[in-house]
Amino acid sequence: MSKLTLHKFSDLYQMASGISSKPEQAGHGAPFLSFSAVFNNYFLPSELVDRMNTSEREQNSYSINAGDVFLTRTSEVVDELGMSSVALKSYQNATYSGFLKRLRPIKEKTTYPKFMAFYLRSPLFRKTMTNNAVLTLRASLNEEIFSYLDLLLPEYDEQVKAGDFLYSLNQKIDTNKRINAELEAMLKTLYDYWFIQFDFPDANGKPYKSSGGKMVYNAALKREVPKDWEPVALSEWIASDKTGDWGKATREGNHTLQVECIRGADINGLNGLGSVAAPSRFILEKNAAKILAPFDFVVEISGGSPTQSTGRIASILPQTMERFENPLICSNFCKAISLKNNSYFFNFFYQWQSAYENNVLFGWEGKTSGIKNLLFDAFVSKYVVCMPTQEIAQRFFDFAVPLQIKKQKLLRENDELKFLRDWLLPMLINGQAKVA
Repeated sequence: MSKLTLHKFSDLYQMASGISSKPEQAGHGAPFLSFSAVFNNYFLPSELVDRMNTSEREQNSYSINAGDVFLTRTSEVVDELGMSSVALKSYQNATYSGFLKRLRPIKEKTTYPKFMAFYLRSPLFRKTMTNNAVLTLRASLNEEIFSYLDLLLPEYDEQVKAGDFLYSLNQKIDTNKRINAELEAMLKTLYDYWFIQFDFPDANGKPYKSSGGKMVYNAALKREVPKDWEPVALSEWIASDKTGDWGKATREGNHTLQVECIRGADINGLNGLGSVAAPSRFILEKNAAKILAPFDFVVEISGGSPTQSTGRIASILPQTMERFENPLICSNFCKAISLKNNSYFFNFFYQWQSAYENNVLFGWEGKTSGIKNLLFDAFVSKYVVCMPTQEIAQRFFDFAVPLQIKKQKLLRENDELKFLRDWLLPMLINGQAKVA
């Protein structure tokens, strides 16, 4: 067990507020560190994409140096307070938002930046931040906490070993995310090329439309489409849908079948854009037909925020299910869909995703007791899309499945790496474990 030393937080870091900028300064000028860049990252991105027109004096006062820690200081939600991100390098001419606090190290070889990035995002420290929030119209970080808060830290050499190890896990997670983003971009580009531009391979392997393939005007779609492609309502692709089931939190009575429940909050995670925390539930044996099958979809049909439409969608592949210990169902706020023909699996996904991203679904929402609901049956029976021939759809399916398998394997690997990181973190912090 490594030796731990008690430090006053205020003896380790000097706190400074961010820049109070004007709207006309934003969008151009020097690099700028935003609230979201801190909130979403353990470490500051290598390049700051936001910009702020700042003076040399402001750049000196609100500088970003290697080792600086940034904390979110105000939000509408308490859980978003005190989220940290650490700078591993200095950023020339950069400044940071007034919604952030900068903690600049005072002592050398007392706090190791890579270790502190994980320490300050640990559940125990996060709880300390939220428990000391100031609640008015917005939640604010209680700055006085830094005058009396103590940190129990391992020796510096142990921080270096632990920080470097945890950082390597994080780097692997980030690498997997970048690979998945490239795989998805590759697939989306090919989909657009084949099904939006209609340059799928013709009988001679040449791009159909560009090579003079026959196009016919379709009044329902109000555009020219390849011959033999037909307009259909989305409902024509759907074989059945499965209603959600919240079940019971514990096994009781006839609720004996253990499952994991996909909620609207898990859909982005299934798509690789966040985490999945599907709770374990117990459902009736007679409701086993609600269990999700490979190549099903889960659609959020209720509960979208005021600025976000309902209708987020996630696909369920065989490899998706390997990320979970038990069979999957979806919650009452979602609906699962099975297709008549899996050849059109990716066509359905991208058609739906396009409708969501282009706010088409906003026109198909109702409200019950203040909760937004997607009028699912009405939408799928009225929304008309272009249905390619099964041969072309199957060719795209055969190309896409291996890429999706690779993506799901990397998502599962990231789940395991995050579990390992989060399992080791408290033991490395309190000295129960050491890195050799």
